[in-house]
Amino acid sequence: MKVLELFAGVGGFRVGLENADKDFFQTKWSNQWEPSRKSQDAFEVYNYQFPDSKNINISISDITDNDFAEMDADIIVGGFPCQDYSVARTKKNEMGIEGKKGVLFWEIIRATKIIKPKYLILENVDRLLKSPSKQRGRDFSIMLASFNKLGYSVEWRVINAAEYGRGQRRRRVFFFVYRNDTEFAQKIDRVFEGDAVLSEENRYDDYIFCQGLFATQFPIKKSVIKNRRSYYQLNDDIVELSDNFTGQAWNTGIMRHGICYSVETEQAYHGNSLTLGDILQDEALVDEKYYLDDDEKIEKFKYLRGPKRIERTSVDGFSYIFSEGGMSPYDYENLPSRTMLTSEGSLNRSTHLIFRNDRYRLLTPIEAERLQDFPDNWTAYKKTAGGDVVPVSDRMRMFFMGNALVTEIVKEIGNFILKIENKEGGPLKS
Repeated sequence: MKVLELFAGVGGFRVGLENADKDFFQTKWSNQWEPSRKSQDAFEVYNYQFPDSKNINISISDITDNDFAEMDADIIVGGFPCQDYSVARTKKNEMGIEGKKGVLFWEIIRATKIIKPKYLILENVDRLLKSPSKQRGRDFSIMLASFNKLGYSVEWRVINAAEYGRGQRRRRVFFFVYRNDTEFAQKIDRVFEGDAVLSEENRYDDYIFCQGLFATQFPIKKSVIKNRRSYYQLNDDIVELSDNFTGQAWNTGIMRHGICYSVETEQAYHGNSLTLGDILQDEALVDEKYYLDDDEKIEKFKYLRGPKRIERTSVDGFSYIFSEGGMSPYDYENLPSRTMLTSEGSLNRSTHLIFRNDRYRLLTPIEAERLQDFPDNWTAYKKTAGGDVVPVSDRMRMFFMGNALVTEIVKEIGNFILKIENKEGGPLKS
């Protein structure tokens, strides 16, 4: 299947799909552009690793309709920009789908309308399901309605990678989008809908809990948490939907023919997860530059990770108390790691702190890559516009991994697509 990778970063989706089957999933086109940076480091890493595809280094908004029309992709993949939904933004500043980067979602819709791929695999922060704070779920419903208007259905799940065997507690919402005229979609109609009008809220329980993509690849307990269910018809008018939306999107759900059904679920993975200790390098291989021998920095980390109650003054002149709970003095190696952010490696509360052999140190770039299931030294080099291969700074390598996804999750999604494309049975047993 021919793949177009949008918002490609350093190639997380491509790595995951090729780990599923490199011959089956062939990425022919990619697009990566960082508008806030003069140096296009992520693109140059991608271009170094994947010189065989057509790699486009311009804003997706500048890719013309004709350019998209020449891409006969079977699958579009991408982790579209999520800054406007990020937990790092305050509620006061969040802008949702109308935000500066949230509007880039419409470029995915534009590409989908022109190319008409069979499938899309998308990823975003889980807060998207509750954005914006004053009308929770509206932005996500607009996205669902947009795909519905193009003749697509959407299945989604919030996945914590550590709950399915990986070494990082990273929660992201993944979307499996498929065209309604595909054999897969028509089989759903036959198995779960027949000729009847969809009217019962639990119509898709078997699909969600047993036979769908996420149920198959990421098993869940066959019960609904606290009876949290949501069932509603999307308004065909997206403006009306935006203005008057009321609804709820839980962590697991499906949208077909404009009807949304979602439930709150809990994972049922029975294997062992990797731990932080499993991914750390042998200390003999760790460069001295990653160790903290500066007492002032060590004390600063202790302060940042400790509990606080600080009196502050708002921009409006009001005094308030800022408080936050304490963290462990360093990261425990017998557990999966905390979520890695783009600030990893800096003097920051979120930075991982390792304590071994009576010494503190930071994660190495290789360890950061392992937390996202990339090969070691994936981001070590880049190919510049002039054709030179040069090393990448540690700071940028950490930034890349903070922005990346856990590639083994994508691999499992790819494995499901392999099953339905190869008609091996399994999903949707009729």
